[in-house]
Amino acid sequence: MKRFLLMALMVAATSSNALPAQTSGLKLPPYHKLKLANGMTLLLMERHQLPLVSFQAVVNAGPLQDPPGQEGLASLTAELLRKGTKTRTAEQFSSALDFVGGLFNTSAAADYATISAEFMKKDAGTGADLLADALLDPTFPQEEVVKLIQQRRDGIKAAKDQALAVLPLYFNAYLYGPHPYARPSNGDEKSLPTLTRDAVVKFYQAYYTPGNTILAVVGDFDSSEMEKMLSQKFGPWPPQPATAISVPDQADVQGKRLLLVDKPDATQTYYCIGNIGIARTNPDRVYIQVVNTLFGGRFTSMLNTELRIKSGLTYGASSRFDQRKARGPFLISTYTRTATTEKAMDVTLQVIQALHEKGVTQEALDSAKNYIKGQFPRTLETSRQLAAQLAQLEFYGLDQSEIDDLYPRIDAMTLADAQRVIQQYFPVQNLVFVVIGKASEIGPVVRKYAPQMDTRAITEAGY
Repeated sequence: MKRFLLMALMVAATSSNALPAQTSGLKLPPYHKLKLANGMTLLLMERHQLPLVSFQAVVNAGPLQDPPGQEGLASLTAELLRKGTKTRTAEQFSSALDFVGGLFNTSAAADYATISAEFMKKDAGTGADLLADALLDPTFPQEEVVKLIQQRRDGIKAAKDQALAVLPLYFNAYLYGPHPYARPSNGDEKSLPTLTRDAVVKFYQAYYTPGNTILAVVGDFDSSEMEKMLSQKFGPWPPQPATAISVPDQADVQGKRLLLVDKPDATQTYYCIGNIGIARTNPDRVYIQVVNTLFGGRFTSMLNTELRIKSGLTYGASSRFDQRKARGPFLISTYTRTATTEKAMDVTLQVIQALHEKGVTQEALDSAKNYIKGQFPRTLETSRQLAAQLAQLEFYGLDQSEIDDLYPRIDAMTLADAQRVIQQYFPVQNLVFVVIGKASEIGPVVRKYAPQMDTRAITEAGY
């Protein structure tokens, strides 16, 4: 019943807890930033529309820190945080969570690990206690480690049966090569058998430190009382230096190269085309977002219009810039029937070429600007969304101007800016292709797209 009530409040939050609609701009509500004596960063934002409190912890302990050959260690560690602590078994942790109807999730993104939780206001103390228990006192029981590793191995096998699920993993691995961003965040068939409880414990001890941790809390609370409670719960976490990890930018791939992953039973071809993109702090990130909205970022984008709406070659085509601490990937992704592989890939390349040759019109530019300004406020409607936004901004060294100045930056963009961004960030000559499909039929077709073509079977371990 409590879980149902919390879910109902979350649904209500999408309207009643939303930021007020604004046509001239968008302002992030005020919040308080402080550091505990042990180095842990706290971000506190009061939002009193609904009796909910959302917690979002971001820890600099993501897949970037995975030792070579132990890919998946960071995400395994994150997922195990709630699977047993010094005071609770995994079952007891889940029971305590269910008793108050709270939500609690852990995961690992490319650059960091996250722990998110949400509770009703009256249970915020219990929620903070569970969060502190998971972050400060996990025990990583051997049986839970073994169980989770096996689940992941089974999951990889199932994912490779659904090529669309693993397409980005093959693309990242082929694009980045030896760079840390090539690593599969959840591990693969080669790395998972090497992971042990001892490796998890060592990883936790090295990277789960207060100085590596940002905790954002948004919701119905008094900031001074919340600060006091969090200081009591997290203040005892002993400070320690964390191992520094350097993340170099990867240079663009020059020329064209293609990886063909053979899936003999495939009836469709799945492909990614792209290159190295931008970092989260790239100064042109807003302009790039506007252009990418037109190119492949919405249903009426150039890519989707040509590949789906006009030709019916696919059910969907899109492009995105995955912005990370260092330069993340830019990729176009879609799929089509085996028989229409060449036609779909040709059309995709024609759309890229047209973007460079024709650019965009003022009408299209204005449309993209209005689209982003209409859609973006929805990403800040709930306390949970705001907590995630605060923690991520802090992690990447950004501040509230990222939100407050968004509309002015969008409005200031000109056609000249759009053309410069197209030429600088949307590759047309230097492209990496990753194609998954029935090699016996599509191999001769896709060979024409790159002078270098590599092949492998989807049944081979790894990506």
